[in-house]
Amino acid sequence: MNFLRSLIALDSPIRIFYHYLRGVIAFRMYDNPARDMIVIGITGSKGKTTVTNLIARGLEHAGKKVFMFSTANYSINGQWSENNIKMTSPSPFILQRLLKEAKEAGCEYAVIETSSHSIFYNRNYGIDYDVAVLTNISQDHLDLHRTMENYAATKLELFKNLVSYRRKPGVKKIAAVNIDSDYASMFLQETTPDVMYTYGMAPNAQIRSQNVQYLREGTQFEVKMPSNTLSIKTKLRGSFNVSNILAAVSVLISQKIDIPTIVSAIESVDVIPGRLEEIENTRGLTIFVDYAHTEDSLRNVLETVKQMEGIGRIITVFGATGDRDTSKRPKMGRIVDTLSDIVILTEDDNYTENSLKIIKEVSMGIKRKEGEGFWIVPSRMDAIRTALSIAERDDVVIIAGKWAETVQVTNTGSIEWDDRVVTRKILREIGENEIVMG
Repeated sequence: MNFLRSLIALDSPIRIFYHYLRGVIAFRMYDNPARDMIVIGITGSKGKTTVTNLIARGLEHAGKKVFMFSTANYSINGQWSENNIKMTSPSPFILQRLLKEAKEAGCEYAVIETSSHSIFYNRNYGIDYDVAVLTNISQDHLDLHRTMENYAATKLELFKNLVSYRRKPGVKKIAAVNIDSDYASMFLQETTPDVMYTYGMAPNAQIRSQNVQYLREGTQFEVKMPSNTLSIKTKLRGSFNVSNILAAVSVLISQKIDIPTIVSAIESVDVIPGRLEEIENTRGLTIFVDYAHTEDSLRNVLETVKQMEGIGRIITVFGATGDRDTSKRPKMGRIVDTLSDIVILTEDDNYTENSLKIIKEVSMGIKRKEGEGFWIVPSRMDAIRTALSIAERDDVVIIAGKWAETVQVTNTGSIEWDDRVVTRKILREIGENEIVMG
C-alpha cells in the first residue's frame, strides 16, 4: 500500500478525489453530527494547538459543553485524552465518529484544529464552520503545496467559505486574523464574514498586547481592546504565546464570554502538551520538550528561552522529519546553530527516508564543525542522554520535534516513544550512576 501511495503525487487529482470520497462517505455515515454545534476552526503554521486548547478551556470555564480536537489532545465534554494518531487533522471517519460522540454528550461547541491538509483533502467535508482563526503562515508542507502562495491560498479557503457554510439560527460568521502575519492583508481583503476581528502586537490591531513582561515563570501583559483592558499573568512563555492568547481572547469575546471568565481560564492553563513542556528534575536544569519542527517554530522557542533570566547554556536536541519538505532542513540547522550554545543533531520520524541522509541535509545549515559545540548522535535516545549528561546547573536543555508524541516512525514501522518518558528515564539513570560513583 505504501509503495502504491509513493507512486501517486500528493497533489494528484486521483489522490484528491480519493480523499474527497472518504470525506463524503464519513459525513453521510455519521449523519453530520456537528450540524447543531457552533464550529470554530483554527488554522495556521504555528500556534494552532495552543489556541485550540485555550479556546476550549475558556468555553468550558463559561459552562459550555465542548468538543475539541488538536494535534496534541482532544476532549469531549471535559473528558481529555492524548491524540496518539500523529495527525493534526485525522481521518474523516475518526473526526466524524468523535463528533457523533460529542453530539450524544450534548456538546454545544466544536473547536477543531484545521490544517491545510484537511482543507486540501476535504477531511472536514460537510462541517459547517462558524468561526475561523488564522494564527500565522510560515514555511511548512511545501511537499504538498509546492509554493507559499498555494499554501496560504489553501488556508484562505476556510475563511472564504465561511459565508457559504450553512447558517445556524442566531449564529454569526466570525473571523479572527493575526494582523502581524505577512499574509494578513490577503485574509482581510478576500473574506467577508459578518464580523472580523484583528489581533496582534501591532498598534492597529483591534485586540492587542501592551506592557509585556517575559518572566522566568511565565509572561505578564495587558490585552487592550476598544472598550476594555484586561491584565493576564500566564505560565505560558514567549511572544508567540502572547499572540496565541490574543487569538483565544478574540474568539471568546466573539462568543460573549465575560472578561473575568476569560482571564481565569487562560491563567488556569499551566502548559499545553508539547509546547515548552517542562520536565522537573533535581539537577538544577531547565528541560523543555517542544513540538518545534520548522525554522520559525525553532526560532520562537530559542528566542523565548534566551529571554529567560539567570540561565546558563542552551543545549538543543533536534532532527527533521522524513518524507516531508526537504528545503526547510538546512534552515532548521541554521537557526539552531545561531541561537544555541550546544547543538546535538539526531533523528526524528524517518518514515521511508534514511535517517543519516536527513541528518546530513540538516547539517548543511550548521556552520560550526563537529566537536565545536556540535555533535551528530543518530540515536535519539543517545542524543537525549548526551545532552543531559553534559548539562550543568542553570543550563537549558531543549528537546525539539516530537513533544508529546507516543510513537516514533522508523523505516520498519512505529515504535513506542515519548520524549518526556525517555527524558525522565535517563534522568533517573544518571542520578543512580552519580549515587554509585559517590
